Amino acid sequence: MQPTIPNHYATLGLDRRCSDAQIKTAYRILAKQYHPDVNAGSPAAVKQTQELNAAYESLSDPARRESYDAELKAAENRPTKARGGKSQPNLSQDVHLRLEDFLRGTTLEVRVKDPGNANQVEIYPLEIPPQTAPGARFKVPRADVGGFVIARVKAQADFRFKVRGSDLRCDLKITNQRATLGGVESVRGLTGNYLRVTIPRNVERGEIVRLPGEGLPKTRGGRGDLLVKIMYRPEVRITRPSKR
Repeated sequence: MQPTIPNHYATLGLDRRCSDAQIKTAYRILAKQYHPDVNAGSPAAVKQTQELNAAYESLSDPARRESYDAELKAAENRPTKARGGKSQPNLSQDVHLRLEDFLRGTTLEVRVKDPGNANQVEIYPLEIPPQTAPGARFKVPRADVGGFVIARVKAQADFRFKVRGSDLRCDLKITNQRATLGGVESVRGLTGNYLRVTIPRNVERGEIVRLPGEGLPKTRGGRGDLLVKIMYRPEVRITRPSKR
């Protein structure tokens, strides 16, 4: 029995055509998100962190990535015998979408290579409608085989926002003067438009300003919120003491 080769690209939420910069960015975001210290020592977070580290080690080095790609391709092309010689009719697969795709929708292609189906490649369209919520599932019928491919959509790692369900989170760096006096700043939203952020006087570092309805779609309609984390560096001056 051949050992299963992990899909490091899927672990990072990327496809095989991704650039070195995208690999680095996705790893940095996900490693921070699943770090055990942030997740109270969760066993699932520890396991996810180990998988992320293994993926980054294999893909960040060009020579290792080339070797891994060849190994992964060979594993996919390796003929395997289906149990009892029969096709498994119902299959499940996660799909990682860009954040914009949840709003505007997209068309994907589902490819199934099932040795139990006379080694034929099954190809089906998958329509993701606009305003799809993260976690939504779609059933794609398998023609001439029966059953479905059940695709669950997840958010792909993004350098601009962190995803929490249907809410998005980003940082906003402001000056000390703005933090003291308050006022209005702007951040770029999910669709590229600029959003007004009202800064209260004497705002604390790390305080969250919530922009309702600027997140991802919700399951029951509407959109989540954009949570803007206020960031600034307190002024520090070091001088010689005055002489009296």
